[in-house]
Amino acid sequence: MIPTKDPQFNLRFAKPDDAAMVLGFMRKLGSYQKMADKIVATEAGLHSLLAAQKGEAIFGSYAGQTVAFAYFCQTSSAFIGQSGMYIDGFFVDESMRFKGLGKIMMAYLSKLAIARGCKRLEWACLDWNQPSIDFYKGLGAYGVDGMKIYRFAPEVLQANAALF
Repeated sequence: MIPTKDPQFNLRFAKPDDAAMVLGFMRKLGSYQKMADKIVATEAGLHSLLAAQKGEAIFGSYAGQTVAFAYFCQTSSAFIGQSGMYIDGFFVDESMRFKGLGKIMMAYLSKLAIARGCKRLEWACLDWNQPSIDFYKGLGAYGVDGMKIYRFAPEVLQANAALF
């Protein structure tokens, strides 16, 4: 357990055997974001990512109940020549919001990023999610305007790979 400034709130790193709990929080996040059908991860897939250290997660427990989580991974950018961390999932149970727990988690992730030599911490936020945007801006974050995220879905990835 990692103690925090709130004596009732502790953090801990997920282990591969916590994959079901990670998936549960991702499903909560997907529901909140009105994208529940987009969460296609499996417990086995998350177990593999955690075991291979391709992704990490922390859980936040308040008074012994797990109420928050963040899933993240290390990144790097040749554009700016720096490493960073990317938060792919961040969620605090609705009943536990506005208690400072999200701020504590972001502070810990910031400290972890610095300890690992990272120069930035990044994440994406849906443009309609004003409560989260306000939370992030309140911490001093800024949006990267003029950039849109693109990705290849698995079948398109296969089709493009076949061109080589």
